Amino acid sequence: MLLAISQPLPEPAKLQILVVDDHEVVLGGTIDLLKRQYPQAEILTAQTVESALNQLKTHTPDLVVLDLSLPEKQGETAQPESGVQLLKTLMQNYPTLNVTVQSTYVKALVRIKPEIDRHNGGFTVADKSLSSKEMLTRVDWALKGITHTKDIRPGRTLEVKPDWLTVLKLAFHEGLQDRAIANRMRVSERTVRHYWTKIQDVLDVYPEEDKQDGKNIRIQTEIRAREEGLID
Repeated sequence: MLLAISQPLPEPAKLQILVVDDHEVVLGGTIDLLKRQYPQAEILTAQTVESALNQLKTHTPDLVVLDLSLPEKQGETAQPESGVQLLKTLMQNYPTLNVTVQSTYVKALVRIKPEIDRHNGGFTVADKSLSSKEMLTRVDWALKGITHTKDIRPGRTLEVKPDWLTVLKLAFHEGLQDRAIANRMRVSERTVRHYWTKIQDVLDVYPEEDKQDGKNIRIQTEIRAREEGLID
């Protein structure tokens, strides 16, 4: 008689987060906050642009939390432009990377808004003046692939891409679900879901902590889109 040898079940992948900040006090505080929220997570750190890029050569984190004011190398002066260029490089080389920008220089992100709009990973912005709870909410949204750029938009003019309008019309004029929308647009369902996060960001529609129902978010999106005249 053959005896079945039981195999150990594979362990679930451990969440990995890279925190990039040159201020040791802020870096330590961010790490402590993330460890309390995600006790099983592996936290990686970097304090310069160079060390951040080196970390990404050997690791594939689920999320990068970074300040914009960073030195290029150890011993050099921190500059917001260095962080902006690092972020631009990360989005170009890692198009599905989830990112939370935690900085006092978030307005500088307007310089690369087109790149942020094209980015396929979660992308949220957390000014360092936010409370710990609000900051962790932005981190959670980024990990879920949500976009939140409300704090860096120039003025109130809605910047809506043609593909986003197509999604709205197919969903709310023709009543199509995401799979049918994807087939009609000849893109993947993942791309359609990505378009939804961009649409909801523009319309200021975000998940509420006590309401995780995706249908509720979709209803609020339709209401806001009609209010803004994006659909009839």
